[in-house]
Amino acid sequence: MLSSAVLAPLVVGEMKAGQAKAAETKPSQIPLAFSTLGCPAWEWKKILDFAQQHGFSAIELRGLEGKLDLPAHPIFAADRIEQTKQEIRASKLKIACVSSSAQMYMEDPAKRAAQLADARRFIDLAAALESPYMRVFGGKAGSDKNPAPDDDTKARVAAGLRELGAYAGPHHVTVIIESHDHFTASATLKDVLSRADSEHVGLLWDAHHTFATSNEDPEFTVKQLGPWIRHTHLKDSVGSGEDRKYVLTGRGNVPIQRQIEALRSIGYKGFYCFEWEKVWHPDIADPEIAIADYARVVGQCLGNARACGLL
Repeated sequence: MLSSAVLAPLVVGEMKAGQAKAAETKPSQIPLAFSTLGCPAWEWKKILDFAQQHGFSAIELRGLEGKLDLPAHPIFAADRIEQTKQEIRASKLKIACVSSSAQMYMEDPAKRAAQLADARRFIDLAAALESPYMRVFGGKAGSDKNPAPDDDTKARVAAGLRELGAYAGPHHVTVIIESHDHFTASATLKDVLSRADSEHVGLLWDAHHTFATSNEDPEFTVKQLGPWIRHTHLKDSVGSGEDRKYVLTGRGNVPIQRQIEALRSIGYKGFYCFEWEKVWHPDIADPEIAIADYARVVGQCLGNARACGLL
Protein backbone atom coordinates (compact mmCIF):
# COMPACT_ATOMS: atom_id res chain seq x y z
CA MET A 1 0.00 0.00 0.00
CA LEU A 2 1.36 3.43 -0.89
CA SER A 3 1.96 6.13 1.66
CA SER A 4 -0.40 9.11 1.62
CA ALA A 5 0.88 12.17 -0.18
CA VAL A 6 0.80 15.83 0.69
CA LEU A 7 1.60 17.84 -2.41
CA ALA A 8 4.22 20.54 -2.02
CA PRO A 9 2.85 24.10 -1.86
CA LEU A 10 4.95 24.95 -4.91
CA VAL A 11 3.16 22.32 -7.00
CA VAL A 12 -0.29 23.35 -5.79
CA GLY A 13 0.56 26.99 -6.47
CA GLU A 14 1.74 26.04 -9.93
CA MET A 15 -1.55 24.28 -10.61
CA LYS A 16 -3.68 27.20 -9.42
CA ALA A 17 -1.66 29.59 -11.55
CA GLY A 18 -2.17 27.39 -14.57
CA GLN A 19 -5.84 26.57 -14.11
CA ALA A 20 -7.07 29.22 -16.51
CA LYS A 21 -4.76 27.91 -19.23
CA ALA A 22 -5.73 24.29 -18.45
CA ALA A 23 -9.40 25.21 -18.71
CA GLU A 24 -8.86 26.05 -22.37
CA THR A 25 -8.94 22.36 -23.19
CA LYS A 26 -7.51 21.37 -26.53
CA PRO A 27 -8.49 18.09 -28.18
CA SER A 28 -6.65 15.17 -26.61
CA GLN A 29 -4.07 13.31 -28.69
CA ILE A 30 -5.19 10.00 -27.18
CA PRO A 31 -8.52 8.75 -25.72
CA LEU A 32 -8.65 9.67 -22.04
CA ALA A 33 -10.67 8.33 -19.14
CA PHE A 34 -10.62 8.78 -15.40
CA SER A 35 -11.72 6.50 -12.60
CA THR A 36 -14.40 7.66 -10.18
CA LEU A 37 -12.11 6.36 -7.42
CA GLY A 38 -10.53 9.80 -7.71
CA CYS A 39 -13.69 11.83 -7.05
CA PRO A 40 -15.65 10.07 -4.28
CA ALA A 41 -17.50 13.22 -3.21
CA TRP A 42 -18.75 14.18 -6.67
CA GLU A 43 -22.37 13.73 -7.69
CA TRP A 44 -23.13 11.96 -10.96
CA LYS A 45 -23.88 15.15 -12.89
CA LYS A 46 -20.60 16.74 -11.84
CA ILE A 47 -18.69 13.64 -12.98
CA LEU A 48 -20.25 13.80 -16.43
CA ASP A 49 -19.89 17.58 -16.75
CA PHE A 50 -16.26 17.61 -15.63
CA ALA A 51 -15.33 14.79 -18.00
CA GLN A 52 -16.94 16.52 -20.95
CA GLN A 53 -15.47 19.93 -20.14
CA HIS A 54 -11.92 18.57 -19.87
CA GLY A 55 -11.79 16.48 -23.02
CA PHE A 56 -12.28 13.00 -21.59
CA SER A 57 -13.81 10.32 -23.79
CA ALA A 58 -14.87 7.92 -21.05
CA ILE A 59 -15.29 7.22 -17.35
CA GLU A 60 -14.28 4.14 -15.42
CA LEU A 61 -16.82 3.38 -12.71
CA ARG A 62 -15.17 2.48 -9.40
CA GLY A 63 -17.72 3.52 -6.82
CA LEU A 64 -20.01 6.53 -6.74
CA GLU A 65 -20.44 9.01 -3.91
CA GLY A 66 -18.32 6.83 -1.64
CA LYS A 67 -20.23 3.62 -2.34
CA LEU A 68 -18.28 0.84 -4.04
CA ASP A 69 -21.25 -1.50 -4.57
CA LEU A 70 -22.14 -0.04 -7.95
CA PRO A 71 -24.97 -2.45 -8.89
CA ALA A 72 -26.84 -1.28 -5.77
CA HIS A 73 -26.54 2.43 -6.58
CA PRO A 74 -29.90 4.12 -7.28
CA ILE A 75 -28.84 5.52 -10.67
CA PHE A 76 -28.45 1.94 -11.92
CA ALA A 77 -31.81 0.73 -10.59
CA ALA A 78 -34.19 -0.82 -13.12
CA ASP A 79 -36.44 2.26 -13.17
CA ARG A 80 -33.51 4.70 -13.53
CA ILE A 81 -30.80 3.06 -15.65
CA GLU A 82 -32.23 4.10 -19.02
CA GLN A 83 -32.10 7.74 -17.93
CA THR A 84 -28.53 7.20 -16.72
CA LYS A 85 -27.53 5.79 -20.11
CA GLN A 86 -29.19 8.73 -21.85
CA GLU A 87 -27.18 11.13 -19.67
CA ILE A 88 -23.94 9.34 -20.61
CA ARG A 89 -24.79 9.57 -24.32
CA ALA A 90 -25.79 13.23 -24.02
CA SER A 91 -22.37 13.95 -22.51
CA LYS A 92 -20.73 12.16 -25.48
CA LEU A 93 -19.03 9.76 -23.08
CA LYS A 94 -18.59 6.01 -22.73
CA ILE A 95 -18.15 3.78 -19.71
CA ALA A 96 -14.63 2.46 -20.17
CA CYS A 97 -14.88 -0.21 -17.48
CA VAL A 98 -17.03 -1.24 -14.53
CA SER A 99 -14.66 -2.10 -11.69
CA SER A 100 -15.50 -4.56 -8.95
CA SER A 101 -13.62 -5.61 -5.82
CA ALA A 102 -14.00 -9.33 -6.59
CA GLN A 103 -10.90 -11.42 -5.81
CA MET A 104 -10.17 -14.67 -7.57
CA TYR A 105 -7.59 -16.19 -5.20
CA MET A 106 -10.13 -17.41 -2.64
CA GLU A 107 -9.88 -21.13 -1.76
CA ASP A 108 -12.76 -21.55 0.70
CA PRO A 109 -15.74 -22.72 -1.42
CA ALA A 110 -18.32 -20.41 0.19
CA LYS A 111 -16.10 -17.34 0.01
CA ARG A 112 -15.09 -18.16 -3.55
CA ALA A 113 -18.72 -18.57 -4.62
CA ALA A 114 -19.54 -15.18 -3.07
CA GLN A 115 -16.72 -13.47 -4.97
CA LEU A 116 -17.79 -15.03 -8.28
CA ALA A 117 -21.43 -14.12 -7.65
CA ASP A 118 -20.46 -10.50 -6.95
CA ALA A 119 -18.38 -10.40 -10.12
CA ARG A 120 -21.39 -11.59 -12.13
CA ARG A 121 -23.45 -8.70 -10.73
CA PHE A 122 -20.84 -6.30 -12.04
CA ILE A 123 -20.75 -8.07 -15.42
CA ASP A 124 -24.50 -7.58 -15.64
CA LEU A 125 -24.10 -3.88 -14.91
CA ALA A 126 -21.32 -3.52 -17.48
CA ALA A 127 -23.54 -5.18 -20.06
CA ALA A 128 -26.46 -2.90 -19.21
CA LEU A 129 -24.23 0.17 -19.60
CA GLU A 130 -22.69 -1.19 -22.82
CA SER A 131 -19.26 -1.13 -21.20
CA PRO A 132 -16.80 -3.58 -22.76
CA TYR A 133 -14.91 -4.44 -19.56
CA MET A 134 -15.41 -5.52 -15.97
CA ARG A 135 -12.40 -5.53 -13.64
CA VAL A 136 -11.49 -8.10 -10.99
CA PHE A 137 -8.41 -8.67 -8.82
CA GLY A 138 -6.26 -11.73 -8.39
CA GLY A 139 -6.05 -10.80 -4.74
CA LYS A 140 -3.92 -11.90 -1.84
CA ALA A 141 -4.68 -13.24 1.63
CA GLY A 142 -3.43 -11.02 4.45
CA SER A 143 -1.61 -14.00 5.90
CA ASP A 144 0.21 -14.75 2.64
CA LYS A 145 3.75 -13.45 3.02
CA ASN A 146 5.12 -15.04 -0.14
CA PRO A 147 6.64 -12.63 -2.67
CA ALA A 148 4.58 -14.17 -5.47
CA PRO A 149 1.50 -16.41 -5.71
CA ASP A 150 2.11 -20.15 -5.62
CA ASP A 151 0.99 -22.46 -8.40
CA ASP A 152 -2.26 -23.48 -6.70
CA THR A 153 -3.23 -19.82 -6.25
CA LYS A 154 -2.50 -19.05 -9.88
CA ALA A 155 -4.59 -22.05 -10.92
CA ARG A 156 -7.55 -20.82 -8.84
CA VAL A 157 -7.28 -17.33 -10.28
CA ALA A 158 -7.10 -18.64 -13.84
CA ALA A 159 -10.10 -20.90 -13.22
CA GLY A 160 -12.10 -18.00 -11.82
CA LEU A 161 -11.27 -15.84 -14.81
CA ARG A 162 -12.21 -18.61 -17.21
CA GLU A 163 -15.54 -19.16 -15.43
CA LEU A 164 -16.37 -15.47 -15.46
CA GLY A 165 -15.27 -15.15 -19.07
CA ALA A 166 -17.76 -17.85 -20.02
CA TYR A 167 -20.50 -15.85 -18.30
CA ALA A 168 -19.38 -12.49 -19.68
CA GLY A 169 -18.99 -13.51 -23.32
CA PRO A 170 -22.70 -13.77 -24.17
CA HIS A 171 -23.14 -10.38 -22.45
CA HIS A 172 -20.52 -8.83 -24.79
CA VAL A 173 -18.25 -8.09 -21.84
CA THR A 174 -14.60 -9.03 -21.28
CA VAL A 175 -13.37 -9.73 -17.75
CA ILE A 176 -10.03 -8.03 -17.05
CA ILE A 177 -7.67 -8.79 -14.20
CA GLU A 178 -5.73 -5.79 -12.91
CA SER A 179 -1.96 -5.91 -12.41
CA HIS A 180 -2.22 -5.39 -8.68
CA ASP A 181 -1.18 -6.83 -5.29
CA HIS A 182 0.31 -10.33 -5.84
CA PHE A 183 -0.21 -10.12 -9.59
CA THR A 184 2.11 -7.39 -10.88
CA ALA A 185 4.95 -9.39 -12.43
CA SER A 186 4.63 -10.07 -16.15
CA ALA A 187 5.62 -13.71 -15.72
CA THR A 188 2.84 -14.28 -13.18
CA LEU A 189 0.20 -12.51 -15.25
CA LYS A 190 1.25 -14.23 -18.47
CA ASP A 191 0.97 -17.62 -16.78
CA VAL A 192 -2.48 -16.86 -15.36
CA LEU A 193 -3.87 -15.37 -18.57
CA SER A 194 -2.51 -18.25 -20.64
CA ARG A 195 -4.14 -20.74 -18.30
CA ALA A 196 -7.45 -18.86 -18.37
CA ASP A 197 -7.35 -19.34 -22.14
CA SER A 198 -10.46 -17.30 -22.91
CA GLU A 199 -11.15 -14.69 -25.56
CA HIS A 200 -13.38 -13.01 -22.97
CA VAL A 201 -10.55 -12.53 -20.46
CA GLY A 202 -7.86 -9.85 -20.66
CA LEU A 203 -5.64 -7.51 -18.66
CA LEU A 204 -6.09 -4.14 -17.06
CA TRP A 205 -2.51 -2.92 -17.11
CA ASP A 206 -1.94 -0.75 -14.07
CA ALA A 207 1.32 0.61 -15.42
CA HIS A 208 2.26 2.12 -12.07
CA HIS A 209 2.20 -1.21 -10.24
CA THR A 210 4.26 -3.22 -12.72
CA PHE A 211 6.91 -0.49 -12.57
CA ALA A 212 6.82 0.37 -8.86
CA THR A 213 6.14 -3.08 -7.40
CA SER A 214 7.77 -5.45 -9.90
CA ASN A 215 10.50 -3.09 -11.16
CA GLU A 216 9.62 -3.67 -14.81
CA ASP A 217 10.36 -1.26 -17.62
CA PRO A 218 7.20 -0.47 -19.56
CA GLU A 219 8.69 -1.69 -22.84
CA PHE A 220 9.34 -5.11 -21.26
CA THR A 221 5.85 -5.36 -19.74
CA VAL A 222 4.11 -4.44 -22.98
CA LYS A 223 6.24 -6.91 -24.94
CA GLN A 224 5.26 -9.70 -22.54
CA LEU A 225 1.61 -8.83 -21.99
CA GLY A 226 0.60 -6.72 -24.99
CA PRO A 227 -1.78 -9.30 -26.51
CA TRP A 228 -3.93 -9.22 -23.34
CA ILE A 229 -3.92 -5.49 -22.55
CA ARG A 230 -7.44 -4.08 -22.92
CA HIS A 231 -7.51 -1.16 -20.49
CA THR A 232 -4.82 0.89 -18.74
CA HIS A 233 -4.38 2.78 -15.47
CA LEU A 234 -1.81 5.57 -15.31
CA LYS A 235 -0.63 7.53 -12.26
CA ASP A 236 2.60 9.01 -10.96
CA SER A 237 4.49 8.87 -7.67
CA VAL A 238 7.79 9.60 -5.98
CA GLY A 239 9.87 7.34 -3.77
CA SER A 240 10.78 3.70 -4.28
CA GLY A 241 9.43 0.24 -3.54
CA GLU A 242 6.44 0.31 -1.20
CA ASP A 243 7.45 3.72 0.16
CA ARG A 244 5.79 5.87 -2.50
CA LYS A 245 3.65 8.98 -2.52
CA TYR A 246 1.27 9.92 -5.30
CA VAL A 247 1.98 13.18 -7.11
CA LEU A 248 0.53 15.03 -10.08
CA THR A 249 1.17 13.42 -13.44
CA GLY A 250 4.67 13.87 -14.82
CA ARG A 251 6.10 15.22 -11.55
CA GLY A 252 7.25 11.87 -10.17
CA ASN A 253 9.62 9.14 -11.29
CA VAL A 254 7.14 6.79 -12.98
CA PRO A 255 7.92 6.75 -16.74
CA ILE A 256 4.45 7.84 -17.87
CA GLN A 257 5.58 9.03 -21.29
CA ARG A 258 7.37 5.73 -22.00
CA GLN A 259 4.33 3.78 -20.82
CA ILE A 260 2.16 5.66 -23.31
CA GLU A 261 4.70 5.23 -26.09
CA ALA A 262 4.94 1.48 -25.39
CA LEU A 263 1.18 1.13 -25.72
CA ARG A 264 1.04 3.17 -28.90
CA SER A 265 3.84 1.03 -30.38
CA ILE A 266 1.56 -2.03 -30.33
CA GLY A 267 -1.48 -0.20 -31.69
CA TYR A 268 -3.33 -0.10 -28.37
CA LYS A 269 -6.87 1.15 -28.98
CA GLY A 270 -8.14 1.39 -25.40
CA PHE A 271 -8.47 4.31 -23.02
CA TYR A 272 -5.62 5.87 -21.06
CA CYS A 273 -7.30 6.02 -17.67
CA PHE A 274 -6.23 8.17 -14.73
CA GLU A 275 -6.60 6.34 -11.43
CA TRP A 276 -6.20 8.96 -8.71
CA GLU A 277 -6.65 7.02 -5.47
CA LYS A 278 -8.48 9.72 -3.52
CA VAL A 279 -10.69 7.15 -1.77
CA TRP A 280 -7.69 5.42 -0.21
CA HIS A 281 -5.50 8.52 0.21
CA PRO A 282 -7.80 11.44 1.09
CA ASP A 283 -4.96 13.91 1.65
CA ILE A 284 -3.69 13.85 -1.96
CA ALA A 285 -4.70 16.68 -4.28
CA ASP A 286 -8.38 17.27 -4.89
CA PRO A 287 -9.84 15.82 -8.10
CA GLU A 288 -10.62 19.26 -9.51
CA ILE A 289 -6.84 19.82 -9.64
CA ALA A 290 -5.49 16.33 -10.34
CA ILE A 291 -7.96 15.20 -13.02
CA ALA A 292 -7.82 18.48 -14.92
CA ASP A 293 -4.03 18.34 -14.74
CA TYR A 294 -4.00 14.80 -16.14
CA ALA A 295 -6.14 15.88 -19.08
CA ARG A 296 -3.56 18.50 -19.94
CA VAL A 297 -0.32 16.59 -19.26
CA VAL A 298 -1.39 13.29 -20.83
CA GLY A 299 -3.94 14.48 -23.36
CA GLN A 300 -1.86 17.29 -24.79
CA CYS A 301 1.72 16.39 -23.85
CA LEU A 302 1.56 12.56 -23.69
CA GLY A 303 2.73 12.48 -20.08
CA ASN A 304 5.58 14.98 -20.44
CA ALA A 305 4.91 17.72 -17.89
CA ARG A 306 7.97 19.64 -19.05
CA ALA A 307 6.58 19.84 -22.58
CA CYS A 308 3.45 21.35 -21.04
CA GLY A 309 5.55 24.03 -19.30
CA LEU A 310 4.91 22.63 -15.83
CA LEU A 311 8.51 21.81 -14.85
